[in-house]
Amino acid sequence: MNNLRRRLGARVEFGLFTLPVLICVLVAFYIPFVLTVRYSLTKWNGISKHPKFIGLDNFKQIFMGDANFSHAAWFTVKYAVLYIVLINVLAIVLAVILDMKLKSKTFLRAAFFIPYILSLVIVGFIWKFIFMQGFESLGNSTGWSFFGWSWLGKPGLAFISVLFVSIWQSIGFYLVIYIAGLQSVPDDLKEAAVMDGAGPFRRFFSVTLPLLAPSVTIAVFMALTNSIKVFDVILSLTGGGPGGTTFSVAYDVYRDTFQNNLYGYGTAKALILFVAVLIITILQLTIFKRREVEG
Repeated sequence: MNNLRRRLGARVEFGLFTLPVLICVLVAFYIPFVLTVRYSLTKWNGISKHPKFIGLDNFKQIFMGDANFSHAAWFTVKYAVLYIVLINVLAIVLAVILDMKLKSKTFLRAAFFIPYILSLVIVGFIWKFIFMQGFESLGNSTGWSFFGWSWLGKPGLAFISVLFVSIWQSIGFYLVIYIAGLQSVPDDLKEAAVMDGAGPFRRFFSVTLPLLAPSVTIAVFMALTNSIKVFDVILSLTGGGPGGTTFSVAYDVYRDTFQNNLYGYGTAKALILFVAVLIITILQLTIFKRREVEG
């Protein structure tokens, strides 16, 4: 009887401690998600009290006749692929360098991480000023022609600018992940590889990189989710220009919902983005975890 009371009391205590968390999750995630599904099936301007139910018409229009969404999706795919590859390669290279016995490695680590503390919106405005006015001054003083290019006025250069600013701001975060992974690599394995006559590149690809698999999984996962949802740097740096060539899916959702007052239509796009991110991240984690086990 006493054991039964203790078990019952433990369960009641557990429920009392977890109930506030469950309520917060319910209010912050599940209820808004259900409302998102509901509004995605309606035609609503965000003001009227009675949204008009139209079924799957929003989704049909998105996939069949919305050129802006298809262009935004293609931009997001290009951006995500390049962002994931470049930021992980650069972060690994920098992590290997900063893991060496350098006198200034502490200062360099801090210097790379400080931009990550700043909001991407603020970083976008700073780099917008640099691209539009700072580069002009540098071009006049150095005579280098590429400073005079229209970095935010031409589609190709605008895409490169968005990608560069995003990588510059966030590389410190991935650098920390890879430095932590490198410090967990056992020294005796490195010493054994040296004794076997392996050179620096062979040691890295045969010993260090396989043991970095958990760090790679985390970094690729974070880069994937962040790149697919890219929005703030576009808002502050290019505003979607020139001519809508730097619209991401998230920015397209924002434009339709809050600028064009197509709340039902924008909500349908947001739901598609959510499902896409969910599927892609599950596939990525499954594949990378399987490789970790095989390795």
